[in-house]
Amino acid sequence: MTRIDSTFAKLKDQGRRAFVSYIMAGDPDVETSLALMKGLPAAGVDIIELGLPFTDPMADGPTIQEAGQRALAGGMTLQKTLDMVAAFREDDDTTPIVLMGYYNPIYSRGVDRFLDDAKAAGIDGLIIVDLPPEEDDELCIPAGAAGLNFIRLATPTTDDKRLPAVLMNTSGFVYYVSITGITGAAAAQAADVAPEVARIQKAANLPVIVGFGIRTPETAREIAGVADGCVVGSAIVAEMAKGKPVDEVLAFVASLAEGAHSA
Repeated sequence: MTRIDSTFAKLKDQGRRAFVSYIMAGDPDVETSLALMKGLPAAGVDIIELGLPFTDPMADGPTIQEAGQRALAGGMTLQKTLDMVAAFREDDDTTPIVLMGYYNPIYSRGVDRFLDDAKAAGIDGLIIVDLPPEEDDELCIPAGAAGLNFIRLATPTTDDKRLPAVLMNTSGFVYYVSITGITGAAAAQAADVAPEVARIQKAANLPVIVGFGIRTPETAREIAGVADGCVVGSAIVAEMAKGKPVDEVLAFVASLAEGAHSA
């Protein structure tokens, strides 16, 4: 079992929903983002999604795009992101880390080398948003063979005909995108999400975590209540963009986690 599998098993035993947080590696700098990352578990985060900065983040809204640009401007790279994970692992060997990003930096490094390095650094799973199921031989299947979960996105437009292909080699959990469009756009609605989550759970036999459009503890509770948990990204990144101290951002994260865990 991966750390992701173990975390969901523990949460199921406890009757709790998962709270997943996204942050951008290197935003606004390595030191600050590492301090934030290290504080997330104590703030109630069950799984950390760590964004890999990329120059053309097509699925991301302005908030996360700008975070990636700040990180890149500060010299953040794939290697420094892996180094950041390794530094986190010096103090925390239990919290799962999912690397979320795009395929180009991985392809440039070489898949085999990347998987070896990611595993050694302490990454547990991958969300690579621009690799469709038709390209599973590129990274998804090798990642599974290396012991990493490959987590796929399902969306409101993923119909029953498409869903089996999306789920075929998915492991760890399914990330359900609650809205059509980019991150940080419209607010998620539990009434719209609930039937879609139930449909995917039935087909996948995996936890379904809902992301996009969750900005408040109240929405986190509502969405987690109809799924196996929720993800918050843009709202957290936006707090960092305001230049708030890490402790203040972590207090905000804790409020979101409490909302999800109270579902």
